[in-house]
Amino acid sequence: MNFSFWEYDSWFSYIDFTVVGSGITGLNCALNLRQQYPNARILVVERGLLPYGASTRNAGFACFGSLSEILDDLNTHTEDEVVELIKKRVSGLELLRKNLGDENIGYEAHGGYELFTAEDKELFENCASKMPEINRLLKPVFGENIFTIEDNNHGFKNINPRLVYNKYEGQLDTGRMMTSLLHKVQAAGVKVLNNLPVKSFEGGPASVEVVTENFSFKTRKLFIATNGFASQLGLSEVRPARAQVLITKPIKNLNLKGTFHLDRGYYYFRNVRDRILFGGGRNLDLKGEETTEMVQTALIQNRLEELLKNTILPGKAFEIERRWSGVMGVGDKKKPVVKQVSENVFCGVRLGGMGVAIGSLVGKELAELIK
Repeated sequence: MNFSFWEYDSWFSYIDFTVVGSGITGLNCALNLRQQYPNARILVVERGLLPYGASTRNAGFACFGSLSEILDDLNTHTEDEVVELIKKRVSGLELLRKNLGDENIGYEAHGGYELFTAEDKELFENCASKMPEINRLLKPVFGENIFTIEDNNHGFKNINPRLVYNKYEGQLDTGRMMTSLLHKVQAAGVKVLNNLPVKSFEGGPASVEVVTENFSFKTRKLFIATNGFASQLGLSEVRPARAQVLITKPIKNLNLKGTFHLDRGYYYFRNVRDRILFGGGRNLDLKGEETTEMVQTALIQNRLEELLKNTILPGKAFEIERRWSGVMGVGDKKKPVVKQVSENVFCGVRLGGMGVAIGSLVGKELAELIK
């Protein structure tokens, strides 16, 4: 590509820090770099027109994990690891709200509900029996019991009459959140370039050469914040995990507040401006959903519609307005990978489906790796 003198001089020369990925983590990394280095030249490059992973494609849950998710995590993590994960999620949400303000992200605190289908009777009984133990485990984090058992008064069908309630769970407007974050980054003098996928990089003792499809440029330090796409840049600790979502057209008299989880967090839904936003079903084909392809499958979309019709909106007419997919970054462990990759390359990835909760914190920790 032939850049003019002005283009090259303003955007691609003497770059101190380049961040790959303009999602929650990448933009927070850039903001924190600006705070540490007020005079640095900072560039964020993004593969898509908009953040192409999950930052603009999530359900807007401000959560730290349902009761069954936490119990599931205890099968593969120690108690200390699980508590540390939840601390990070809580701290990350607090940081997000502090940095952007509740009004700018559309934050609302209506609580979260975990539902159990008739087939999940054993799962509910296990959750109910272990709830006091989990409340004790998390009491040092919150100062009180988090989970309670309550009656299900939401009009759902084929659902256990008892559910688990968590008053600390909230929700937000994903579009407003990312718009506010982008404005803040640009106001800080950080340049953001879209539609510029990074193909590879080559680290040297004094700089890193960043290779894109049509040209390459040099930067003093490189920060990888591509999460679900991290394996494409050689970070094998991260696997892509696609999440499929749909949203209905507005539904009359939809009296539904709060965030709702089903089946250990694999399904989730909420009210968005009198629509039901419903996502999940990755567990129907875990291997098949380890992909970065932004498409939907009949297997999962049909299941989402079936649950809408027979469980969430029984007897109510609805139409689907839009469907989409996002790509998360997961791995064998849920702890994020925030580390130095080589002399001048760093990464903050593997957010485990909790990008809204921990993206701000991971971005901050990523920037602080060069202190």
